[in-house]
Amino acid sequence: MKKAFAFVIVLTLCMGFVGTLAADSKLKAAFVYVGPIGDGGWTYAHNDGRKALEKLGVKTAYVETVPEGAEAERIITRFAAEGYDVIFTTSYGYMDTTIDVAKKFPKAIFGHCSGFKRAENVFTYFGRMYQPKYLSGIIAGKVSKTGKIGYVAPHPIPEVIRHINAFALGAKSVNPSAAIHVVWTGAWFDPGREKEAAVALMDAGCDLIASGADSPAAMQAAERRGFYSFGYDSDGRAFAPKSFLTAPIWDWSVIYEDIAKKVEAGFTDWKNLDYWDGLESGIVKLAPLSDLVPKDIKTLIAAETEKLKKDDNIFVGPIKDQSGAVKVAEGVKPTDGELLSMRWFVEGVVGTIPE
Repeated sequence: MKKAFAFVIVLTLCMGFVGTLAADSKLKAAFVYVGPIGDGGWTYAHNDGRKALEKLGVKTAYVETVPEGAEAERIITRFAAEGYDVIFTTSYGYMDTTIDVAKKFPKAIFGHCSGFKRAENVFTYFGRMYQPKYLSGIIAGKVSKTGKIGYVAPHPIPEVIRHINAFALGAKSVNPSAAIHVVWTGAWFDPGREKEAAVALMDAGCDLIASGADSPAAMQAAERRGFYSFGYDSDGRAFAPKSFLTAPIWDWSVIYEDIAKKVEAGFTDWKNLDYWDGLESGIVKLAPLSDLVPKDIKTLIAAETEKLKKDDNIFVGPIKDQSGAVKVAEGVKPTDGELLSMRWFVEGVVGTIPE
């Protein structure tokens, strides 16, 4: 699974001087990636965040395409043994492994992305990606001619379910009859399966494709059919310029730079550090809307973005599930815990959630 900040670095904390990391910074940061840095999505975006640290003088290292489990444990352990100050593990499936390795290296700091387990030297980080997903859903509801919208989904975990629901709520806010059809791939990064899922959705009558997976394969499949699509994780318009509308994207530098500041300033309360900020922080956003998006929709999205920055009311009830049962009562706003454990689809989503 995948889960703000003006960046300033305290150069001389006791004197109150503020600046950036020194060019000869001794800070060392390592990254463990679940996919290849050329995936055009999740790992690509994390790697951009790593590059931002290098520009600030931080020494970095990374290993890409690390399987969850024993191999992840080996890589994380290696970085800790080599003396890296902070180690970022960038997939939900690394959570337990990160906790286990951290116990053996109490002097190192570990950051786990999108998980919920923390320890004395382990913090967690993510972002409210459901906000830009909701905005992209509004665009989908406005642009789709049939109201049948396809969604290529990776794994049936709360993060992905939450994003699909937000996308559906956005679409239905402007087109009450919109239906979001979901096909699961069972993988974060599998271009072949993502393409097959997109094709299956289009064969079933969907005229627009969104994705929660890590490659641009679904966008490319949509472009070949002459349909519009959304990217995810990073701005992937170059992969399908005739199809790309926008993409809900991450700017991990916002968090990575803030962590560098905290490490150099001697921060110690890692167990209570959990980043989960939204549009107001810059960690999540929509990529610039392409010229394929009509001007009136661009104006609408700009206004909705500003509203969400001030009042995140996406999941305020009444909200019904697929069966028509009320899951969130009128006027009620779910807690973060309820959002983070979401295991049901909202009304308007077509598909099931595998065990």
